Order: sequence, then C-alpha cells, then structure tokens
Amino acid sequence: MKVTFDASGDVIVITGGANGIGRALALAAAQAGAQVVVCDMDRAAMASLRAADPRIAVEQLDISDREAVRHCIGGIEKRHGRIDGMVLGAAIQPRTEAHAMDADEWLRVMSINLNGVVWCYQAAVAGMIARRRGAFVTFGSGLAHQGWPKASAYAASKAALIAFAKSAAKEVAAHRVRFNLISPGVIDTPQYRQANAGADDASWKGSLGVGGPGDVVGPLMFLLSDAATMTAGMLSRDYAYPADDPAED
Repeated sequence: MKVTFDASGDVIVITGGANGIGRALALAAAQAGAQVVVCDMDRAAMASLRAADPRIAVEQLDISDREAVRHCIGGIEKRHGRIDGMVLGAAIQPRTEAHAMDADEWLRVMSINLNGVVWCYQAAVAGMIARRRGAFVTFGSGLAHQGWPKASAYAASKAALIAFAKSAAKEVAAHRVRFNLISPGVIDTPQYRQANAGADDASWKGSLGVGGPGDVVGPLMFLLSDAATMTAGMLSRDYAYPADDPAED
C-alpha cells in the first residue's frame, strides 16, 4: 500500500526542527502543502532550512523560557489563524556520569527536554480545544526504559515526558485533541553523532542499526494526520529499517 499525505492548509509547528528528524519532517510537510513554522536556536541551521525551502517560516526560540514560548506560539496563532499540529522535538543529550553531573547540567536537560514540552503544550492546547481539532507529537526514547551510561539525565527526562504526554492526552481526548509519542530508534542526527562517538556508535550500528532522519517522516506524518485515530500512544521504531529501498531506485 502506498501512502501520500495532503497537508494543504494545515499549520504545523516543529520545535528543534532545524536539524535531523525535525528538518526532514519540515521539508516533507511543506512539500505536502502545510504552512510549516520551525522553532529552534540554531540560526545557521534555520538559514540553511529556509534556503532549502523558502516556504518554511523560522522562529528563534528557547523553549525552556516559558514566557518566550507563550509569546512565540501566540504570535504564530495570530499570524496563521491556528495551529493544527505541533511536533515537540527540541532536546539535548549531554554525556556525563550521574555522580559527576553538576546541578546546572541536570536542570538544563530537564528545562529543555521536559519543561519545554510542557510550556509549548500549554501555549497551544487552548486553541486546539476551542477548535476541537489538533495533534501534538513528542519523542520518547528506549533509554527511558533501559537507561544508558552517561545518559541518566536524558533518560530521566524522557521517562518523565512519556508520563506527562500520556496523562495530558487523556485530559483533552474529549475535545478531540490528540497527544502521541514516537520512539524513533537510533537515528543519525547531529545530536546522535555528538552523544555517540567512537565505541558507542559502533555498538549501535552493530546491534539495532542506525537509521536516517527521513526514515521517521512517514510515522510522524501519520501521527499528525486525521488517520491517526489514537491518543496517549507510543509509536515505537525499535530497529533501523530504511524507509526507502535503494534496490527500487
């Protein structure tokens, strides 16, 4: 079965969308007809994304700043009339042993990976409730269940995020607003390369395999679409299976 997505007229906001999975999704959603707004802190990456597709709007945003989030999301709604879908992808993954981590690093991970998702959700959900339509998607991780050396803060933030998203989803389900998660598996992104150099990279490639950002686009588009009649769910992609078969090219 071949699937195509028509996002004509939809307004999609992607946090952390200038690189990696977010970038791949932004390009695909714009190609499908959506008005895409990418919120990120990486100015160079946002400029590169705009050069690749000028239809994509960009906003510099630190999602750990609650007031900045409220101002940014409110501005997007004012300019475009609504937000139909929000993909909450901004995250950091410093690598430090738990006993050596200082308070600032722990709090920074939580402020972006967990608090930032909460602030974005709070800023956008009222409009979706009023329109009785909308979809949130955020990212879980296998590390939330199994842990990983030097990734305690990241793993803890993802475990907390899963609990938050599933709880929030059940609060707004009656309003036809959906909130799902995706666990994309091991994907070759700038963050992955920074956090998994050397032996870790070899370990992932020799076990679960390392996929590409484009491999996650289809599942994300599905979760944003009306076809995803589900909420409080986790779509898990546990093994690197390429979305495109080179043999068919």
